[in-house]
Amino acid sequence: MIIGVPKEIKNNENRVALTPAGTQELVKRGHTVYVQKTAGVGSGFHDEDYQKAGATLINDAAEIFSKAEMIMKVKEPIEQEYKLIKKDQLVFTYFHFASYEPLTKAMIASGATCLAYETVERNDGSLPLLIPMSEVAGRMSIQEGAKYLEKPLKGRGILLGGVPGVKPAKVLVLGGGVVGTNAAKIAAGMGADVTILDLNLTRLRYLDDVMPKNVHTMVSNEYTIRELIKDSDLIIGGVLVPGAKAPKLITRDMLKSMRPGTVLVDVAVDQGGCIETCQPTTHEDPTFIIDDVVHYCVANMPGAVPYTSTLALTNATLPYAIRLASQGWKKACHESLELRNGLNVINGDVVYKAVADAFSLPYTDVKKYL
Repeated sequence: MIIGVPKEIKNNENRVALTPAGTQELVKRGHTVYVQKTAGVGSGFHDEDYQKAGATLINDAAEIFSKAEMIMKVKEPIEQEYKLIKKDQLVFTYFHFASYEPLTKAMIASGATCLAYETVERNDGSLPLLIPMSEVAGRMSIQEGAKYLEKPLKGRGILLGGVPGVKPAKVLVLGGGVVGTNAAKIAAGMGADVTILDLNLTRLRYLDDVMPKNVHTMVSNEYTIRELIKDSDLIIGGVLVPGAKAPKLITRDMLKSMRPGTVLVDVAVDQGGCIETCQPTTHEDPTFIIDDVVHYCVANMPGAVPYTSTLALTNATLPYAIRLASQGWKKACHESLELRNGLNVINGDVVYKAVADAFSLPYTDVKKYL
């Protein structure tokens, strides 16, 4: 198969979809890999590294899209890339369709096969291609939240871990999944007083067993959220419904009961966000303030630590990419339920129900194509 790796062009997105090591694995199996020049530089991988691994370097993204049978990316295509995507081309990347209708409609119009990292799902409900970035974003949410709690950045002016004689900050984590667990782990390690909310009692029992004593677990409901936000200093939104819009757990009216300088970090923003007042921001301009509450809503948080993120992502995606390249997407998805779950749009049809439901679009059973 001919595989194309274009340079990411989203604001401050320094990750790349394939490492030189991944390139070598594909090339030695007989595949052709085209990499756009300087695509890996932001992650610490240079053009000569890709050449040594057997890739062909290409100057122009348009040429990559025109030649490749499978496009591997990190972030969803943005507007200037829509017209480059061809009918029957396989695009393997994060799409997060349910949060952005223009992208969904553009991919329907393209006739391409869109296989989304975030909906590749195992039998146990785990999301193997979302997990590594959720781990990075969960850990980063505390790093960024601690920074924006500083007074010069309009936060409350509180040190996350406190000091002897002074109480630590209170951190509220919405969701006990991968994001929430990693956020709680880092916040606890920094000495904060942490509370995790989740609906799943089995998950809460597990977290209660493995987390340190400064992490508390509670069942999530609106009453509890309204009570806890009154004295929380940092609130992390880490709730995900696979492939669908995140539920709004913090509403606009709740901001008025928070203390001035409280910081909200919505890690779910690329799936629509679980905080009603959150709108996607960039690393260039990451925060905004509503009702004296600081909102950090960067949609590609792991892009700020691209070396770690690229390695973590490609460790997870490469086995799937090899399978898709070696078998073709139809055979690979027919044989692998995990990959089949990743199919969102094929030849103008929406084949992932949560995406169809998000925009009241017709839903087509994926079996039509397999």
